[in-house]
Amino acid sequence: MGRLLAIDYGLKRVGLAVTDPLQIIATALETVPTHQVLTYLKNYTLQEPVEAFIVGKPMDLKMRKTDSTNAVLKFVKQLKKTFPNTIVHLHDERFTSKMALEAMITGGSTKKERRTKGNIDKVSAVIILQSFMESQQFNK
Repeated sequence: MGRLLAIDYGLKRVGLAVTDPLQIIATALETVPTHQVLTYLKNYTLQEPVEAFIVGKPMDLKMRKTDSTNAVLKFVKQLKKTFPNTIVHLHDERFTSKMALEAMITGGSTKKERRTKGNIDKVSAVIILQSFMESQQFNK
């Protein structure tokens, strides 16, 4: 069984989170500049088997596309082309940045840590991954 790897795609940065090999626990992995994410993922998958990518899909409150949706869908096409044998799931990412900030506050992070956007991106990716894993358990 390979890991699940979540991607919180942004125009500047990409937050990444990954499960353990048994797909039980989601943890923050890294924040990578957007233009380097595919190279990072290629290198990562050489070291660790990845069963599926879970990409956060930005939607508004009425489930309509946002300004970021098209960029994410374009990235998903590149991801599928680069990793044709790996499943790619899109998963609702509404409220993940707000939830990530609240989780960091609750977890006792400093204001300086919370101002570092990359930290919020990683925690957002963890939230996307946890939400996906919960939805899969619910659907069983």
